[in-house]
Amino acid sequence: MQIRNVAIIAHVDHGKTTLVDKMLHQAKLFRDNQETGELILDNNDLERERGITIVAKNVSIRYKDVKINIIDTPGHADFGGEVERVLTMADGVLLLVDAFEGPMPQTRFVTQKALAAGLKPIVVINKVDKENCRPDEVHEQVFDLFFNLNATEEQLDFPTLYGSSKQGWMSTDWQQPTSDITPLLDAIIEHIPAPVIPEGTPQMLISSLDYSSYVGRIAIGRVFRGQLRENMPISLVKRDGAITKARIKELHSFEGLGRSKNESVSAGDICALVGLESFDIGDTVADFENPEPLPPIAVDEPTMSMLFTINNSPFFGKDGKFVTSRHLRDRLFKETEKNLALRVDETSSPDAYNVYGRGILHLSILIETMRREGYELQVGQPQVIIKEVDGERMEPMEALTVNVPEQFSGAVIDLVTQRKGELQIMEPKGDVLHLEFSIPARGIIGLRNSLLTATQGEAIIAHRFKAYEAWKGEIPGRINGVIISMDKGKATAYSIEKLQDRGRFFIDPTEDVYMGQIIGEATRPGDLVVNVTRAKQLTNFRAAGSDDNVRITPKIDFSLEEAMEYIEKDEYLEITPKAIRMRKILLDENDRKRAAKN
Repeated sequence: MQIRNVAIIAHVDHGKTTLVDKMLHQAKLFRDNQETGELILDNNDLERERGITIVAKNVSIRYKDVKINIIDTPGHADFGGEVERVLTMADGVLLLVDAFEGPMPQTRFVTQKALAAGLKPIVVINKVDKENCRPDEVHEQVFDLFFNLNATEEQLDFPTLYGSSKQGWMSTDWQQPTSDITPLLDAIIEHIPAPVIPEGTPQMLISSLDYSSYVGRIAIGRVFRGQLRENMPISLVKRDGAITKARIKELHSFEGLGRSKNESVSAGDICALVGLESFDIGDTVADFENPEPLPPIAVDEPTMSMLFTINNSPFFGKDGKFVTSRHLRDRLFKETEKNLALRVDETSSPDAYNVYGRGILHLSILIETMRREGYELQVGQPQVIIKEVDGERMEPMEALTVNVPEQFSGAVIDLVTQRKGELQIMEPKGDVLHLEFSIPARGIIGLRNSLLTATQGEAIIAHRFKAYEAWKGEIPGRINGVIISMDKGKATAYSIEKLQDRGRFFIDPTEDVYMGQIIGEATRPGDLVVNVTRAKQLTNFRAAGSDDNVRITPKIDFSLEEAMEYIEKDEYLEITPKAIRMRKILLDENDRKRAAKN
């Protein structure tokens, strides 16, 4: 039985998950009348809502007596930990590139990891059905990219396929569409090497975890050599070299979308083990008598941290089920088990934890997941991680690319340079301008909102971590002050209407507010404390203007990421299953004045 292990890598939204759908359909995994829906693999609610892949997943298909294990990976650099982890299971990669956009920053990020691991690439130029696409130019760009990333001769000699995942065809020439994606499956069998199986004792690297409330934690990984069998005694070698003995209770291999129970799995295949106790990603399952560990998976350092603390606002405990610091602590430490790029540190206070991650998206997905599970918590302003090298402060720098219509390019360059960004490349790409900047990671926090506003929503923004460089100096934060509620109660339309010329509000009439909650953005610098709970005084007299209808501008709605980027150092974001509120850390105005004096 021949095996091919292949990972699919690409920039966000270049069509990875859609392509996997088509491969599953091609292999006739579904009955013809079965309802499958789109994007079969993005199976949790968050992934479906946002239209992105967050967690890498495995499926397998059978084609011409070959079992092809396919691994779908996320495209965002924030989930780079997922990609690094999964590439250890593959022998080759399918690199998908959009025929119009060409290689983007994330393409570069994931390709670098794959080439460094020595995997054989097949390039798929996708979406050739789009108008004004330029497949041949993109093919040249991919070659240049490989060359710049020091690919070997063999890697540079990559096969290229053109096609459209959405319409479900692939071909070796983009001007001659075929009817299905068999050319791609043939290319996988022909070009991607079969797993190399060295002689020796069994070895398997755990590169992914699953959890079932029925059997506990499940280890997923690729068998590198030897054979694993049911009920076989094994040694578990930890990252630090400690060895514990265990026994495999059940073995599953991946068949289609599910798993099937097997008595034995041999080298080169990907399998799931049940019955191992305390293991982590990167541990090795090895021979019982003379264990030999595999090198553990190296994961990039986190670049951003946030303070997570319990909800102590006046409204705590109204919506959530889990509100105490013990709940918060257990949930955060449980997350570090399967989220490789996440780190949690305890602080001097028993209620607060520093959580380190890859970026705003990485942390906000964690917060959103916790919120849906019924947790209440507060988070502080995202901070970048500063290093000291030889007594000099170093901060993370990012490469930022913005594609924007020409008339807005001035506004974009202006905004980015205010935040200490430097313009490096400016070139036309079709009907848009392609701008590349080098900018401190601090400057990117909160930048997306202002860029989209300045370009009427037309900017396409992507960024990736580059390296640590010397500290660039202060970056201006939010210019306008905020409007803060003076009292606890229900907001009234009457008072909001009277205050409209003071700024824009984040709340609707009849919403509950508390003292110290941020309820709007002022029109000028300096915070403004207002009373929005005041109702209209009613009298027995009628007056000409008394019954006018109140006209109120609709409130500004913040998404979770926008709110995380909006808050300043002296503010918290309060997150409950039903609400996202911004507040000052010190709720009482007198306390804030005292703190400002000190």
